[in-house]
This record gives sequence, C-alpha cells and structure tokens, in this order.
Amino acid sequence: MKKKITVLTFSALLFAPGLPVNAQQPAKIPLIGYLTQASLSAVAPRTEAFRLGLKELGYVEGKNIVIEYRSPEGKFDRLPSLAAELVRLKVDVIVTAGAGATRPAKAATVKIPIVMAQDDDPVANGFVASLARPGGNITGLSTLSPELSGKRLELLKEIVPKLFRVAVFGNSTSPGNAQVLRELELAAGALGVKLQYLDVANSQDIEPAFRTAAKGRADAVLMLQNPVHFPQRKHIATLAIHSRLPVIYGRPEYGEAGGLVTYGVSFTDLDRRAAVYVDKILKGTKPADLPVEQPTKFEFIINLKAAKQIGLTIPPNVLARADKVIK
Repeated sequence: MKKKITVLTFSALLFAPGLPVNAQQPAKIPLIGYLTQASLSAVAPRTEAFRLGLKELGYVEGKNIVIEYRSPEGKFDRLPSLAAELVRLKVDVIVTAGAGATRPAKAATVKIPIVMAQDDDPVANGFVASLARPGGNITGLSTLSPELSGKRLELLKEIVPKLFRVAVFGNSTSPGNAQVLRELELAAGALGVKLQYLDVANSQDIEPAFRTAAKGRADAVLMLQNPVHFPQRKHIATLAIHSRLPVIYGRPEYGEAGGLVTYGVSFTDLDRRAAVYVDKILKGTKPADLPVEQPTKFEFIINLKAAKQIGLTIPPNVLARADKVIK
C-alpha cells in the first residue's frame, strides 16, 4: 500500500502544472531582415505597408515578430556587408526591396528564404528559374517594368501629340536596363518615335543629361527605374521645369516631388503583398514552391502644377484616367 501511494505521489509531482518538468518553452519570435538599396526614409511608406500587411496576418512588430532594417544610405558598396550581417543574425526570412538588394542577399545565402518585394525581371536577373517554379531560396513579386516602359511611352505620345524625339534617362549598370530598352524600342517603332538614350550612372550625370536632351531637341524625357534618380527626384523635377521638358516617371513619389506624370505599379501594394509570402514561409512553405506573382495595382498620377510651369495642357481624356491629380 505504501509503495502504491509513493508511485501516485511521484506521478502527481511529475505532471503538476507550473513545475519545470511540464513548463512550456517560450515560442520563438520570427526575425525578419528587410534590405533596401534606397534610404530608409525614402522607403518609409513601403516599410509601413509591409508592417500593415503583417498586421493583417496577425503579426505585430515588437510583439510576435521582429524586423531588422538595413540600408546603405547612399553607400551602395555596403550592400554585401549588410546582407552578410542579416545572415549572421540568423534571420528567418530576408525581404529585399529591389534587384540591387536581392543580388547581394542571393550571394550571401542559399539557405535563408528571400522574398523580393519587387523586381523588374527576376528570370532575366537570374534570381529564379521561372515565375511559376522559382526553384531556389528566392521568390516574391515582379514589377513588369520592361512591359510598362512601353505603356509610359504611349502616355507621353498622348500628352505630347507632336512627340517625335524622346530622351531616355537610364543606367547601364542597373539590372534589367537592357531589357527595358528593348521593349522601349519596340514601342517607339510602333509609335513613330525616335529615342535618345542617355546614361545616368551617378547624380552628377543628371544635369548634363538634361542639357544634352535640350540640345538634341528632345520633345520629352522618359526616366527609367534607377536608384541614382530616386534620391534626386525633387532636383530632377526642378531641372525638368527649367528645361521646359515633359518628363514621365515610374514611381508615384516623383509626382509628389513635383514631377509631371508618373505611371507604374503601386510599390506599397507590392510590399503589403510581400508580407503574405513571409507568412507562408514562416508556416513552412518553401520559396521554391511559391510562384512569383505579378502586380495587380497600378498608379497614374498627373501634376497639373508642373504642367502649368512648362506651359503644357494635359488632354481632358488623359486627365480623366488619372488615379490622382495634383493641383
């Protein structure tokens, strides 16, 4: 009888709530790395959209998820070391805001999942095997940038009916630049427009490019996606007004900074959707099994103040299609 009581007592102690033997280990809080080529202040609306996307899925930064943000703040040669730093932190997922950030992240790890919040052409850039079957540790969202460049040229033709010469400001070192130019040339041929490509590899090239465009009697300028351009968007808008040249851009921030026309994907929407990929990966899905998705939301912004400053009248049928008009 004493033996039986002893066994029961031991069992009760073993399974008693609150004792170390039965204590639950605290749940591991996921650690996310967010790597961007632009400054953190410049991408603040995008990181906020990413946090909102996570919140919609039940994640609250600082409570049940931690995000480590990294930016070279203009010193692009620091990107590889920043990517390596995130790997050393053993983050669960790395989110990249553009090809300039994805490439060093890819070089830094083949094991940690990488989610592209945006990429012009992930297949051509060598990040995934195909959109449907990424195949490695990288997946995410594409911006359709090459295809949209032709659409921007069409909009310029509508805004400037006598459009003949268009100066294209690009950066030959930017991933996807060559493919975008091929798409532009196809569109230019169909529209009867001649293109003048000007390489803008650094901020010092911007003013000379505007002078060259004006000297070459360009009727308008088309700005390709370029990390060099983005921090200089207010300066670029001012130069465009001084040169009296209509300019079309690919990101809404240019319109807010005084640019004439912007047309492109909603980058904040892409960041919000990137949160869905992070959630699926944290729940066990492999990046290789998550197809790369294309954009579903686009933004067309017209700045009437800028139009007035260069003496341009926007056709009513074009104005009516704008998602936002800045007066």
